[in-house]
Amino acid sequence: MANDSKGEVRSINRALRIAMIAPPYVAVPPVGYGGIEQVVSVLTEGLIAAGHEVTLFAAPGSVTSARLVRPLTAPIALGDPTGIAEEIYFTAAAYHEVRSFDIIHDHTGLGPVLGSMLSRPPVVNTLHGPWTPQSRRMARLLDTRINFVAISNAQLNDNHQIRYVSMVYNGINLANHPFREVKEDFLVFVGRINREKRPEVAIEIARKAGLPLVMIIKCSEPFERHYFDNAVAPLLGADITVLEEPAQEVKVDIVGRARALLFPIDWPEPFGLVMTEAMACGTPVIARALGSVPEVVRHGITGFCCHSIAEMVEAVEEVTSLDPQNCREDMQRRFSAPVLVANYERVYRSVLARSLRQDDACSNEQLLLSGTS
Repeated sequence: MANDSKGEVRSINRALRIAMIAPPYVAVPPVGYGGIEQVVSVLTEGLIAAGHEVTLFAAPGSVTSARLVRPLTAPIALGDPTGIAEEIYFTAAAYHEVRSFDIIHDHTGLGPVLGSMLSRPPVVNTLHGPWTPQSRRMARLLDTRINFVAISNAQLNDNHQIRYVSMVYNGINLANHPFREVKEDFLVFVGRINREKRPEVAIEIARKAGLPLVMIIKCSEPFERHYFDNAVAPLLGADITVLEEPAQEVKVDIVGRARALLFPIDWPEPFGLVMTEAMACGTPVIARALGSVPEVVRHGITGFCCHSIAEMVEAVEEVTSLDPQNCREDMQRRFSAPVLVANYERVYRSVLARSLRQDDACSNEQLLLSGTS
């Protein structure tokens, strides 16, 4: 690449060849559960619309306008302990093809290990999950070679021991989330069935508030089924409707008609895409003020950030005073697809500019060592 400043600008500002690597477990876009895959789909389609050339490495069943590479012939079952071998193969197969790209955007957990061994192209890795002792240790090992992107300030601030290149909020496609101004008198819970999401607390809140609850859940893995059978099923009654991974149009119709989305989490949520989906539909969010929640929900405007079950029950009545239009407008301004694409374009160009400077520095150092002027 050219090492003069004009050449550097030309190489950075042109349309980019991007390798987008999704996790291998769920199709892009997802039919039901799959927050990461939804973000990958929105970003991929947005980058193509912006003129970039994108190759998507994704699970079988994926549909995209990008060039699609499916290293596996069959999907990996979520929760299958033997799936790690297939995941390793998927990741290795994807990285086997990436040298012809300008930049790699990796959304997997294993990919950065392989990416750290490449001299080029540079690798951007979005950190979609919460920090664990194991992920902290791995990130410290790789952060001088991998360009990590946090998805919220809460996630970023939970680990100051690594170098991030940016923080970029997740985004969704507004066209897939119709706005509904008129709400009905029921509440909705959307999420995986586990202790961190606290579905049983959503039931408690709805009952204390005297409203029916619709639960849109993912409950396919053994640990999820165990939690459902022991913590949720005993609480079910005529006032609780449970739907397992309904079609997207069914989900957004229910979320859009609900008085509020209940999000009674009990963990440091790194983002919480379902909150933006609800707000896109004009539905305010009532959530525990943990992790990213105070960043995503504007307290008293697009929902309420609460510290107890009692506060959440009170918020069910107070939420009727909020304007659904504010939810939609705030979501469009901060979490829409165009914002997501623009933010990642800035990340890519910043990473490429630094990579060019490093290449120039290495070339100059080699010239000095060889004695060439």
